[in-house]
Amino acid sequence: MEQLLSVLIGALVAGSVFLMLAGHLLRFLFGLILLSNAANLTIFLAGGLTPGAPPLISEGAEGPTGTVANALPQALVLTAIVIGFGLFAFALILAFRAYQTLGTLDTDAMRVAEPEEAQ
Repeated sequence: MEQLLSVLIGALVAGSVFLMLAGHLLRFLFGLILLSNAANLTIFLAGGLTPGAPPLISEGAEGPTGTVANALPQALVLTAIVIGFGLFAFALILAFRAYQTLGTLDTDAMRVAEPEEAQ
């Protein structure tokens, strides 16, 4: 299972790099989300996969009695998902505002600080 998830993480990173280099602001945002998901999967995979073992301690026990899942990577991924959603919402509003102001989402045409020379 770890090998399959590793291949999936590689595919997500490759897809995100492809989208981020496309030169279109909306594709860049989708690439950013894919990269965030790849990072979340990496954290989750680094914690180790223990199928069928919840991160719980039996009632009355001082500690875990058998094989249990590590709860820390799960908590980190949950936090990263919330932060990633907030980042995506903020960046989407910035992209919408840039489109309203500049009239384009093409990053090469966004030249407010360096306007093209009149020919």
